[in-house]
Amino acid sequence: MPLKIETFSNAVGGNAFYKAVTHPLAAAPAQQLLKHLKAAKSVAVYDPNNLASAFDAVYPLDGVKIAELFVQDAGHVGRVFHGVSARAVTDIGDMSSGTILIAAFDATATVERLRRVVPKDVVIISFDWLRIPADMAPASRPYLSNLNFATNFAFFRDADGLHTRLVTANYWTAYGSKEGFIWLALFDEGGKILAQWQQNLPAANAPIVLDSKEIRESFGLSPFTGQLFLHVVGAAGHDMVKYALDTYGDSNDVVSCTHDANSWPAERYAGLPAPGDGDEVILWVQNSHPTSIQAGEIGLNLMGNGEIAWFDSEIAPFATRALHVSSLLPKARWPQQIEIRAGKHFVRPRYEVVQKNGRRNIAHPNVEREDLKPDPELPKLKSLLGKGFILPAPILPLDRYASHVLPTPMTTTLEHLPVKLVLYDAEGAVVAERSFGNLARNESIAFQIDELLGNQKLVAGYGHVELLYDFEAGQDADGWMHALFRYTDRKAGHQAETSFGAHVFNTLATYKNEPQSYKGPPPGLTTRLFLRVGAGRARTMCHLIYPASLPWWELSDTALILVSNGGLEIARRKLRIPCGGSRLFYVDEMFTDTERETAGTNAYVVVRDTTCRLFGYHGLVQGESAFSLDHMFGF
Repeated sequence: MPLKIETFSNAVGGNAFYKAVTHPLAAAPAQQLLKHLKAAKSVAVYDPNNLASAFDAVYPLDGVKIAELFVQDAGHVGRVFHGVSARAVTDIGDMSSGTILIAAFDATATVERLRRVVPKDVVIISFDWLRIPADMAPASRPYLSNLNFATNFAFFRDADGLHTRLVTANYWTAYGSKEGFIWLALFDEGGKILAQWQQNLPAANAPIVLDSKEIRESFGLSPFTGQLFLHVVGAAGHDMVKYALDTYGDSNDVVSCTHDANSWPAERYAGLPAPGDGDEVILWVQNSHPTSIQAGEIGLNLMGNGEIAWFDSEIAPFATRALHVSSLLPKARWPQQIEIRAGKHFVRPRYEVVQKNGRRNIAHPNVEREDLKPDPELPKLKSLLGKGFILPAPILPLDRYASHVLPTPMTTTLEHLPVKLVLYDAEGAVVAERSFGNLARNESIAFQIDELLGNQKLVAGYGHVELLYDFEAGQDADGWMHALFRYTDRKAGHQAETSFGAHVFNTLATYKNEPQSYKGPPPGLTTRLFLRVGAGRARTMCHLIYPASLPWWELSDTALILVSNGGLEIARRKLRIPCGGSRLFYVDEMFTDTERETAGTNAYVVVRDTTCRLFGYHGLVQGESAFSLDHMFGF
């Protein structure tokens, strides 16, 4: 059964409440609280913000003798919790229980008010029992402030010649953060904490690098495959911990990259590809909660097929399990795609494609929305939004890479997806166009770019594609169009893939929070992208795309800013991208050897443009052996 938790809520606490009760440091106090409640002869629950059910989903109150339930909101009177019908808090003076649980944090004032009306011998406790250390949640703001819980998980492995490197920067200083630290906990495959530590946030804008090989050596650890939990204390502006995540190996033919997880769990994810012939697809299920996932609570089904294959094993709190897709869906084959029935037990997971040639790459599925339906207004808005929603992706140099596009339904209500593909050269000229038609939910078509180009050549040898709604083929558009983009090195056979969703780009008119901006409300007319620079022998490439739903500035005014280990600007280059075009560049060609040496080993590049919103992809190229690719994050 899906966990009955709200990760998006306008109630007091909202998403922060979920993060607060599932925090690793809250797990032991929560068990002590449950022990105390179970020892009581009878318990009254006062639930002023309707949060008791969410707590119960993570820490079941089975065994607690709940005799009475009191609520603040008159509209909640009569709702039932653990078989008890809610009464208004005005009746709490007549309670008969010996213990009151206040289902709220910051309950000191509430306790004082209740003391005036309940019997003197009543024991009053609250969720404040679960509070993490005071230096991690400042008393100057409410405990359930989102900024108190700037947290995230990362897939983290150092085993079998494979290592993981997480890279981000102290971007919180741009929003007013002064100082702080990161609290980290490394969990092994069974959910046991291998290491727990904290490190100060570096100087403003300075890079943050967490390398599994260095961490393993520092703590004297055996090989591990698990997850790293990060809590940024002192965050400002963003309560998301964004990062780029590289997998690298002891051999030169191992490289892959992905990025941060959404730090909230979903009931379903989609866009998981079925394995190709001879390949294996591994879904890395990483329990995000301090409670076990029971057998039969996680499942897979082919998109458009309601027959679910359930995973029949329990997964311990914070544990990691390799779920082989072929073990549940042995007949599934690329380009079929798979829905993940996650039950809100884990944040956006990672999957790993192990090719029959032994190469491997890591990517992620996406959140499948249950709250969206086809919007009948979207086909009518061409005059205001032009192309409307655009999903851009690179066409990497055709002499080396083959490119595939696989549209992926990403809402549970979508039965048809009308899409078309438009190819552009680097200067923004349309080269070719093809409609997929009105795809049924169970249709999976992976289109190879070469087939559409035929004998045509691209200026500069590369370009980009835009996936658009095709309203001539159908009218079912929900604004949540996604696709998976797979790239294959024609010579080495190495593979990389990435997926993302569509947005409205570079228009003045707005519609339902589109176009988005990296900072502030729409329209999204600026760019601030993070480009991590690879370590060692790997070359860092970046493919910037200038999509526009309506004609915008003829040329972008893009700055590439090389930032040092200390967060200082070392060098700057200008880049002009034609509207509707793209630019592919390598960091070692854009900046001199001297500049890169001055910047240091953990340098990064900021892609900044105040005139338009760009969309970017980054990757590492290791000679003729291997490469990686994923989309970039903005901050």
